[in-house]
Amino acid sequence: MMNLWKSKGFRTAVLSIDTNFHQGLMTVPSTPTSSTVSTYSGTLSSTSFDTSEPSPATSGLFAMPEQDLNDNEETELLSVSWNQDYSCFAAGTTRGFRIYNCEPFKETFRRDLKSGGFKIVEMLFRCNILALVGGAANSQYPPHKVLIWDDHQSRCIGEFAFRSEVRGVKLRRDRIVVVLEHKIYVYNFVDLKLLHQIETLSNPRGLCCLSHHANTSVLACPGLRRGQVRVEHFGLHMTKFINAHDNNVACFTLTMDGMLLATASTKGTLIRIFNTLDGTRLQEVRRGVDRAEISSIALSPNVQWLAVSSDKGTVHIFSLRVRVGGEDSSAQSSVVQSPALLYQNSSSGLDPLISTNTGVLPKYFSSEWSFAQFHLPEETQFIAAFGSKNTIVMVGVDGSFYRCSFDPVNGGEMVQQEYVRFLKTDTKPK
Repeated sequence: MMNLWKSKGFRTAVLSIDTNFHQGLMTVPSTPTSSTVSTYSGTLSSTSFDTSEPSPATSGLFAMPEQDLNDNEETELLSVSWNQDYSCFAAGTTRGFRIYNCEPFKETFRRDLKSGGFKIVEMLFRCNILALVGGAANSQYPPHKVLIWDDHQSRCIGEFAFRSEVRGVKLRRDRIVVVLEHKIYVYNFVDLKLLHQIETLSNPRGLCCLSHHANTSVLACPGLRRGQVRVEHFGLHMTKFINAHDNNVACFTLTMDGMLLATASTKGTLIRIFNTLDGTRLQEVRRGVDRAEISSIALSPNVQWLAVSSDKGTVHIFSLRVRVGGEDSSAQSSVVQSPALLYQNSSSGLDPLISTNTGVLPKYFSSEWSFAQFHLPEETQFIAAFGSKNTIVMVGVDGSFYRCSFDPVNGGEMVQQEYVRFLKTDTKPK
């Protein structure tokens, strides 16, 4: 197969994990399953491949089945997700998956299969390694398995099988994180060794996010209480519980270095920004008054802007007034002692009505509202991210892609720069 990764500007990863499983049905005992870890230059060592929720599974080193390239058949979109630097996004479909570049917009490649599609497609920046989880109708790849797929070799190089459905997968260059409804497993990428197990509140959305700077290792996930976010600073061997909201947490994201956390609840009216080291709430902004389902939260690389998308059909951009510097442990220590807070919204974040001399006024009158807005079709889920030069890119589960620009000085209504219908589908992902 032609190496599409190199031809399309993608990088080929150095690492190759060869699970070397025996073909056929096997019953996995409570002890770890044997596996072999190798690089392109040869075998490194024999190690344990432990899912910690062993189950009967069919495993093996295999290639993707023959591709089905008949575009006349109906293709439904199951999921859309960004890569770690938002330069690409992956679309899981009922027939396989597709990878798209954002600037300029183009379909980089696709894998359409006869056996079914993937509900989770997680990229690792722009390299050839992906994590795949099959959709419910996938005859070969069930939703309780995670496949680590090397598209350069066109084969599976690792597999995790669980007793329950996989809700999410997150990758960074040194970690594989698998999210189940009540538990999160963190594995070392090099040898697939299980490093951490984290208990969570019921997490059907598979909420979890990671930092992606080389010298910080931060994970955020739901805690064990309603409205709580648990932040793991693995490099500092520190756990911080942040009571972010009164309602259940619906969406959150980290800055690339993991120093800031932005959260929203199922109520969807307020977005709060926290220092992840000491849990201090640094700023609060208001999306609106009515309840909304938050689809995504994005922080700009310079931490100057925050974007929020919801089912209300508007993408909001907020101006941030927080700065937390530093990426190494020494800088983190300084942040713990004194967060570099330049501005904090006057709102205390309390939703109840407040009393003043002029009467009882809703608290939202003193809230900080969005700086710029862009209107999209209502009740359609969009994920948003920051592009280059004061632009926002948005991908919808209806198969649409938007790029728009905003005025960093005056704000207001954003200007649409590009629209592409990359997949024609009337079906919304579940």
